[in-house]
Amino acid sequence: MTQGIEGKVILITGGSTGIGAETARLLAERGAKVAIAARRKDKLDEVVADIAANGGTARSYALDVTDKAAVQSVVAAIIADFGRLDVLINNAGLMPIRPMAEVNTDEWDQMIDVNLKGTLYGIAAALPGFLEQGSGHIINLSSVAGIKVFAPGGTVYSGTKFAVSAISEGLRHEVGEKVRVTSIEPGAVESDLKFTTSGTAAETVLDFYKQAIPAASVARAIAFAVEQPDDVDVNAIVIRPTAQQF
Repeated sequence: MTQGIEGKVILITGGSTGIGAETARLLAERGAKVAIAARRKDKLDEVVADIAANGGTARSYALDVTDKAAVQSVVAAIIADFGRLDVLINNAGLMPIRPMAEVNTDEWDQMIDVNLKGTLYGIAAALPGFLEQGSGHIINLSSVAGIKVFAPGGTVYSGTKFAVSAISEGLRHEVGEKVRVTSIEPGAVESDLKFTTSGTAAETVLDFYKQAIPAASVARAIAFAVEQPDDVDVNAIVIRPTAQQF
C-alpha cells in the first residue's frame, strides 16, 4: 500500500494492454480501486483477474473512447459502482505512421478521434464531478512526439500529441486550484501501439521500437504523479529509453 494512492478510485482508458494494463496492476498493488476501460472486454477481464489474484480491486468496462455518450456512461457507472472517482488516466491511443503524401485521411480521422477527441471526452465526463467535489486528478498520455515533431511519417500523430500537451497545460491553468493535471510524455515503450502502423512504414517503426522500455516504467512515472500530496501537482513527465535521441 502507498499513501497518496491507497483507496483512490482510478479510471484508466486503454486499460487492456501495454501502459494501461501495467498502470492498473501497479496502482491496484498500491491500494487503488481500479476501473479499466477499452474496446476488448476479454483482455480487460484478464487484467482484472490478475489484479484480483494479487488481492487488488478492479472492474472492467467496455468502452470506445470515440463515443462521447459511452464515455459519459462509463464514468457514471464507475461512480455508481465505487461511490466516487478520484483520478482519470486518458491512455487510449493510436499511432499509425505514414508519410502525409500518402494522404490516408481515414488514419488521420482515427488519430484525431481517439488521441484527441477521446482525451477531450474523458475530460468532459470527469471534470464536472471533480470540480463539484473540489478535488481530482486528470492524467493525459501525450508523447515525446508532442514535444518534437516525429517526421517524416508521424506528422499527424505529433499533431494530436502536441494538442494533448497543450490541452493539459491549458486545463491546469483553468482548474488547477481544484484539479491536478499531469501530461505523461513517453518515448518508445513496449506496447501494442507499434502495431497500429501498417504499409510502408511498418518495418521502420518495428525497428525503432527495438530500443523500447517496458510499459511498467511508465506505470511507475504515473504512480509518482498520483501519490503526491494534494498540494503538489506534477505537471509533466518525459520518460524515454536512454538510447533514444528523438
